[in-house]
Amino acid sequence: MKNTIFTGCGAAAATPMHSDGSVNLKKYAEHIDELIEKGADAIVVNGTTGESAVLSDEEQYNIICCAKDVINRRVPLIAGAGSNNTRHAAKLALNARNAGADAVLAVTPYYNKANENGLIEHYSYITKWCQLPLIVYNVPSRTGVNIKPETYAKLAENPFICAIKEASGNLAQAERTLSLCGDKIDIYSGSDELTVPFLSIGAKGVISVAANIVPEKMQKLCSLFFEGKYIEAAKKQIEIIPLIDALFSDVNPIPVKEAINMLGKDFGPCRLPLGPMDDSKKENLRKVLEHYGIL
Repeated sequence: MKNTIFTGCGAAAATPMHSDGSVNLKKYAEHIDELIEKGADAIVVNGTTGESAVLSDEEQYNIICCAKDVINRRVPLIAGAGSNNTRHAAKLALNARNAGADAVLAVTPYYNKANENGLIEHYSYITKWCQLPLIVYNVPSRTGVNIKPETYAKLAENPFICAIKEASGNLAQAERTLSLCGDKIDIYSGSDELTVPFLSIGAKGVISVAANIVPEKMQKLCSLFFEGKYIEAAKKQIEIIPLIDALFSDVNPIPVKEAINMLGKDFGPCRLPLGPMDDSKKENLRKVLEHYGIL
């Protein structure tokens, strides 16, 4: 059995920008501190929600350093280190280690669409370089690659590959993965709306976009479930579905960043090629935030 990186709600932190498009580390520090104070069990930086695809290597390194200082060992720090260039992914993972991350989150190689042998060698190469616990990030809707349970079983033999962020939305696939891997690998839901269903089959928690807005609600979902209050957890899950839908009414992280801005935190826009929300979607998001008493 490998050590579990975290249990509960991991907040996939959004990245605030200045008006000139540069990263606002001061606001970033404030945001991370607030997420922890409101219940986040782990912090995930430089992921999809953090706009990692448009951040330079230097910016990603500085973000990890900033988060590490703010977290001050209160919760685990997980840093995105994904690329479809294996050597670049390994470099990002090594940078994450040098900056003080506790674990790395590495998405499947996108566009070039690696086969099973390529996936295994890709992750093996990354772990050889960084020697940190690694979470495999499976999000086929973005990458065009879906990791099969049989491939996970082979990846789980790697002592550094500790967990999966499963964002395929396929609960049956996750069940088969756990059936094949047993306690050799942990699973986290990569979909806010499937947090309780994933917990019900043995997931350790969720890596959550919604936690940027309602960290206490996402943490409560998990804690209720782990306390054996399954019906209450399910009710809490259903209660926040309209909020989750609104936060995914456009390409992530456009809506969640817009929501943070609506709360007066001035996170700036997303970097191109992500553009602003349509007015109709923005108005619906505002109404949903008002309905929940967030705005």
